[in-house]
Amino acid sequence: MRLTEPDQESAVSVQLDTVPEAGPSSAAGSSNGHNGTAPKHNGYSNSFANGSSKTTATDGTRGGKPEKRSTSITRVSLPGATLYDDSYVDREEFVRLVIQSLRDVGYIESAATLEAESGYTMESPEVAEFRRCILDADWARAEAALMRLGFADDDRLWEAKFLISQQKYLELLEASKITAALHVLRNELAPMNVDPDQLHALSSLMMCSDPEDLRQRARWDGASGHSRRRLLGSLQQYIPSSVMIPQRRFATLLDQARAYQQSLCLYHNAPSNSRTFSLYNDHLCDKEAFPRVTTAILEVHSDEVWNLEWSHSGNYLASASKDKTAIIWRVEHDKDPSIRDISPEFILRDHPYPVGCVAWSHDDSILLTSAEHFIKLWNTRTGLCIRSLEAHTDVVTALAWLPDGSGFISGGLDRKIILWDADGKQRDSWGQSPIRVTDLTVTPDFTRLVAVGMYDVPANVPGPTATPQENGNQPGATRNAENRVIVYDLLTKQPQLFIPVDGELTSVEVSDDSRYALINRAPETQSDAPCEIHLWDLELERVARRYSGHRQSRHVIRSCFGGVEGSFVASGSEDATVYIWHRDTGTLLEALSGHGPGSVNSVAWNPRNERMFASCSDDKTIRIWEAPPTDHMGVPLDAIERSRQAHEVSGKGKGKSRERWDGQAGTSYGLGSSSGSTLL
Repeated sequence: MRLTEPDQESAVSVQLDTVPEAGPSSAAGSSNGHNGTAPKHNGYSNSFANGSSKTTATDGTRGGKPEKRSTSITRVSLPGATLYDDSYVDREEFVRLVIQSLRDVGYIESAATLEAESGYTMESPEVAEFRRCILDADWARAEAALMRLGFADDDRLWEAKFLISQQKYLELLEASKITAALHVLRNELAPMNVDPDQLHALSSLMMCSDPEDLRQRARWDGASGHSRRRLLGSLQQYIPSSVMIPQRRFATLLDQARAYQQSLCLYHNAPSNSRTFSLYNDHLCDKEAFPRVTTAILEVHSDEVWNLEWSHSGNYLASASKDKTAIIWRVEHDKDPSIRDISPEFILRDHPYPVGCVAWSHDDSILLTSAEHFIKLWNTRTGLCIRSLEAHTDVVTALAWLPDGSGFISGGLDRKIILWDADGKQRDSWGQSPIRVTDLTVTPDFTRLVAVGMYDVPANVPGPTATPQENGNQPGATRNAENRVIVYDLLTKQPQLFIPVDGELTSVEVSDDSRYALINRAPETQSDAPCEIHLWDLELERVARRYSGHRQSRHVIRSCFGGVEGSFVASGSEDATVYIWHRDTGTLLEALSGHGPGSVNSVAWNPRNERMFASCSDDKTIRIWEAPPTDHMGVPLDAIERSRQAHEVSGKGKGKSRERWDGQAGTSYGLGSSSGSTLL
């Protein structure tokens, strides 16, 4: 909005009585104290640090405070209303956002100077007063200031008043002023005809034992936290943005620009920070930094490797094999491949059948394994079996820990879904599931369980000692089997959603935001549609994306999300290849060869290193995939590596072999030492 002086060309006198505090609640009117002829020192007449008024000035001050001075700043009048002649950006809106940003970061004098020079103010005195009242908890004056902002809709005015009274009520409770809080509840909140359940929830907070209990039950961080600024953000929806600019609006626009640029960057796999995102140029990740070469091959298993999973710390990898063992590998994921140590920490041999599933506890202290109908709990620090469970009567096809680490859930072809305590005691059961479960997972928000499987029962159900088909947990369904995805309410154990799906379903994984389920689907016959991985939107109850190009017909293949913010989808394939797609567009980015003949059965992305993942295969090996190594100048190490050929080809180290980063035979690359295994 414009300053109200009648003469837009006149010089404006700016007084510096005090320097206001930084932040959006600052009052306008202070200048940076320079004019068009005086020497300028980075735009300041006084040497403030980062524009903050809290730093003692060293020039022109008395007692640490700026002297009262008066300088004139010439008002600039520009033709037109847009930022540039060929621009659609409104100049006033742009300048007001710049003023807001300058204040937010602490350049108070610069903001005041821009207001004086442009003739635009960030906000009116009424808005500044309202903002100050909220941040200072001056509730009576806040309501009066709110009325002066102008509301055409009485209902929205009442909604805004309710939010203010609710904050007032919570702060009184936090200060143990129970009588005053009760007065607000009865005389301000109750008469607003709010939802009875909401009013009851607020009244129940009076029974909180102490302020910390109140903050936890109300999910509120208190008067000394950010609750008042959050209140301002909530009130923003009731006030026109042209009247009260949303907080940090410029930063929001920059975040949107960053998100848009990242969406166009198919290989985006870097955390969002000042090092990876610059305002000076458009964002584009280097394809060469994408994990697409093998840096280590782990060769201890004596038969097909069916499954693998990283520990939450990213330092260990568990693998499950047809050779009736599971291996815990120590992987120093944060070290350079040339000096990294990868070795079997423990080989868990005490399995009567091939191992199909592995699952790490929340704190990585326990590893679950399954072999046929058996479940075993292993101490990952000692390699000893803690307990063996036999509640299932058919192959256990899925193991999933609860997000809070309090227990885990198992599912199997016997239609059982069982909830266990962390120590292996059966806590509860879903009863007889409608499907023969082939995989399941718990959403990270701890609200739902997603299971996939077959809806019918084959004529001959294999017994607990039957040898499973491919990969240790092949469903063995008849052609007319109806495959389904079932979403359960985790609290009530009642089905929320049934999704019929064509083809056999072999794996499911849920995104970090708990909205999307990634489901591997294989055609039941050669005449069916080609195999696809489906990304199901659990809120809209539809397929959001399909990923194709890989092969899957008779093997259990498991896919995963990977990279920064789960931007990629990775899967194995029956053609010995690892496939990686861009999650949002479905574009196939990489088809990575290297495994020997047979199916690549599972892919797992390291949770702590977005540039590392592992794959396992029928060729009895596990491969670690990373970006091509470079020297300290960023140059590929192919030429440097030739000088180390003789040493590397010798193949020292038990449990892994070496190969060139470009996939050619004869040269090792970037592989560190490997120590011996601890055998049980």
